[in-house]
Amino acid sequence: MFSPADNIFIILITGEFIIGILGNGYIGLVNWIDWIKKKKISTIDCILTNLVISRICLISVMVVNGIVIVLYPDVYTKTKLQIVICTFWTFANYLNMWFTACLNVFYSLKVANSSHPLFLWLKRKIDMVVRWILLGCFAISLLVSLIIATVLSHDYRFHAIAKHKRNVTEMFHVSKMPYFEPLTLFNLLAIVPFIVSLMSFFLLVRSLWRHTKQIKLYATGGRDPSTEAHVRAIKTMTLLIFFFFLYYITSLLVNFSYLITNYKLAMAFGEIVAILYPSGHSLILIILNNKLRQASVRMLTCRKIACVT
Repeated sequence: MFSPADNIFIILITGEFIIGILGNGYIGLVNWIDWIKKKKISTIDCILTNLVISRICLISVMVVNGIVIVLYPDVYTKTKLQIVICTFWTFANYLNMWFTACLNVFYSLKVANSSHPLFLWLKRKIDMVVRWILLGCFAISLLVSLIIATVLSHDYRFHAIAKHKRNVTEMFHVSKMPYFEPLTLFNLLAIVPFIVSLMSFFLLVRSLWRHTKQIKLYATGGRDPSTEAHVRAIKTMTLLIFFFFLYYITSLLVNFSYLITNYKLAMAFGEIVAILYPSGHSLILIILNNKLRQASVRMLTCRKIACVT
């Protein structure tokens, strides 16, 4: 029998799982249908489609990880299972973070204005090189996850030797260090795509500030289309970076949770908050993206008409 706290955890994580799968699945479905109709896919749709696929994988791994750790901790003590979950989680996590950074960079390049040669080159070439960039993100994520699997497998063998020798001190050292060294280290390195997203955001804000200052000399009132595009992009990126930051902090909490007295509660809280990012941000994308929002309105309208008839 599960405790009341376990039941609350199951309800919350199930709700987040359903919202995340439906939200990200909807974005992928709309882009796929549009791709079939037009026989081609735009750059933003390509990035979004890869992003939502990575998020569906990430949500699934996080839910499995949370349920096993919180509800079946004895099963999780089998180190081979830890290796499998940690490897898949690392791959999906890195993939999601780098694709998110790509999305932010794309918004910045398409909306912001700058005279820097590198910016102008990227602005011209982004549509041609985006698929290679996404492939590079996939390769980096795969490489990191393979390194994690190799390191944890080595620690697993060392753990078996320590257990055979019955050395309590060595057992403690071996059982904790796999989390503190490889997994935590690579989580800290995942701050790189977050920094890339922040740089893109500040570039966009700076561009808006310069643009607003410039049009004050000519505009008589209201906001021009460029200003509106800046504001929409900044709203989208602000919410994305907020969820990104929240997810990154809670991911570190989950990895360092073994240092907390109430380990199980810390893990449950960390998992619930962390899943808000891949689940909740998909809903924000649907609301702020014109194509996705209009598609959802048409779908709801058709459903309402079908119910009436």
